[in-house]
Order: sequence, then C-alpha cells, then structure tokens
Amino acid sequence: MRSSSRAGAEAGGTIGFGFGSGGPPVIVLYPLIPWIGVMAAGYAFGAVYRLAPGERRRWLLRHGVALTIAFVVLRAVNLYGDPDRWSVQKSGIMTVLSFLDTTKYPPSLIFLLMTLGPALIFLALFDRVRPTGLARAMITFGRVPMFFYLLQWPVAHGAAILVSVVAGKPYAHLFGSPLGSAPPGPDAGFNLGVVYLVWIGGTLLLYPLCRWYANLKARRRDWWLSYL
Repeated sequence: MRSSSRAGAEAGGTIGFGFGSGGPPVIVLYPLIPWIGVMAAGYAFGAVYRLAPGERRRWLLRHGVALTIAFVVLRAVNLYGDPDRWSVQKSGIMTVLSFLDTTKYPPSLIFLLMTLGPALIFLALFDRVRPTGLARAMITFGRVPMFFYLLQWPVAHGAAILVSVVAGKPYAHLFGSPLGSAPPGPDAGFNLGVVYLVWIGGTLLLYPLCRWYANLKARRRDWWLSYL
C-alpha cells in the first residue's frame, strides 16, 4: 500500500514538515482524522453481533460483497477514489499489483473498500466455525488489539536492530527520527524469508503478554481497560 504526502519526507506513512524556513520538524506518525470515521464505524459495528446468527451472517455477506464490488468497479474506472491511478504493466502479475496498490496513509476510499469488504465476507464465512488451536490463539490477539498494536512497535524495532547486529549488517538507520536517521545503505535489510521468521518470532513473543492482558480484561471492569 502506498503512502501519500505533499510536503516533507515519508517513511512508512510518516509525514514530516517544518514550520517556516528552518523551523523545527513535525512528525505525524499516524493520520488520525481520516481514521476517525473507520473507528466510529467499528464501534457501531458491534451492534451487528447482537443480531440472530442467520441474520448476522446475511448482513455481513451482503455488505461485504457490496463493498468489494464497489472497490473493483471504482478501481477499474480509474478516475475516483484514490490519488494514484493503476496502469498496465509489463506482466499480468505486475498489473494486478498496480491495481491493488492503493493509498493507506491517509486511507483512500478505494483502500477502505478493498480491505473492509473482504473482511466482512471473511467474518460471514467463519461465523459458524468453532475456534480451536491456532484460531484460539488468533482470537487472543483480537481481544486486545490496541495492546498488541502498541507493543509490536518496540518489539519489531528491537528485533530489526538485534538481527542486523547478529548478521553484521548496518543498523544506524534504525536509530533517530524518520527525518534525521541515516540512509539505510545497499547492504541493509533482509529478504522476505528472514522478515517472515522474525515476524513469527515477534508474534510468539507477544502472545503470552496478550493472553495475560486478555485474561485481565475478562476479570476486571475498569473503564480504561476497554480502550487498551
């Protein structure tokens, strides 16, 4: 997914800019305003799970299919819904990737249709499945999404530094602000195989903490627990 900015530098959706000539940099780590509508819809979405199971599944499937179709139509028209248009590439797979390469920072209409539509379809299809094994573990993360989201930042960053040190790769670019850090350099980073292994390791590391916090939320009713 693409990040979009008209001022300053970007790094993974981070937008930087200064006030006046030579002014101090301001770093926006996450564009809050466009996501407020999505967050509000998420809170309202809880009412759907008060419906009877059959009615709930029909609601999820109907709206999921509608959003997904809207994504395909709007993206195919290539005139509205995302600041960047897709184009025919040198291969079919590259053309598909161009079609799916929508703007996440800030989220475009097409990005939201592309992600929320299939998510609703997924919920409808798996509504009858009784969670066992791996599914139970995944539900644990879903019970504490903000807790997991906040923890994964330092864990992912720390893992990147640790793996770079062990492999003898440069890691200076991993320190400092996105606007002031050193450039990565040609030898920095790893292939996708290593990235996936580190990601799995980090997720396994966070699981016990998330499970502990999920059990804490189940035992207590402090108002602030529902927000973390």
